[in-house]
Amino acid sequence: MTFLKTFGAAIAVVASMAAVPAMAQSALNDILSSGVLKVGTTGDWNPMSVRDPATNAYVGYDIDIMTELAKDLEVELEFVPTDWKTLVSGITAGNYHITGSASISPARMKAAGYSDTYIAVEILPFTTADKAENFTGWDSINQEGVKVATTLGTSFEAMTREWFPNAEITVVEAPARGYQEVLSGRADVFITSNIEGATLVAKFPEVSMIDVDQSRAPTPIAMLMPQSDQVWINYVNNWIAIKQASGFFVEVAEKWGL
Repeated sequence: MTFLKTFGAAIAVVASMAAVPAMAQSALNDILSSGVLKVGTTGDWNPMSVRDPATNAYVGYDIDIMTELAKDLEVELEFVPTDWKTLVSGITAGNYHITGSASISPARMKAAGYSDTYIAVEILPFTTADKAENFTGWDSINQEGVKVATTLGTSFEAMTREWFPNAEITVVEAPARGYQEVLSGRADVFITSNIEGATLVAKFPEVSMIDVDQSRAPTPIAMLMPQSDQVWINYVNNWIAIKQASGFFVEVAEKWGL
């Protein structure tokens, strides 16, 4: 009887162990074993990530950051094209191990994890010089007849809908961008980060920042990562801490005028 009880208990233990799913392998293991770091990037956020259509090569702040990360991992770097509406789903589907810079938002946090933050942005409104006199502050944008353009799936889309319920919202889909609608005359206003806004004003003389009392939605920026992969998240967070201590992030920011 004792033997049968012991044997039965052993069978129960084995059965219970079989019922527990094996722990998922960390992305870090996959990166090291494959020798490739896959990074999701949109290529349309100047100066963070910009893709040259002729060569498919990427340049920008994010690109320098990820190049350094791959170098320290001693692996090759592969950029995986994505867009803002599929940025999070690409992480959850395993299409890439990490993304370039993305604003931290409650909606994204429901499905994906984040690294520690290393830079922040603020949001400002922009128009064209010929329409600048029509706007005096944030409230002047939230009016009937004003067309505000934004890009589907971006954090700017949610802000645009929240801040300007009385305006006419025009949503374009990547690779189109909201600012292009304003430049073409199909819309009056777009909002973007102070980072991108500065580059657009420098590139397009007709783009003008709308005079407001203060910017809105100061937002920390970080890399999107698999939510449950604490091993990979810990690695990247400690890597960020090391690079911040060495002044690397400051150097790259200065290079790109941030």
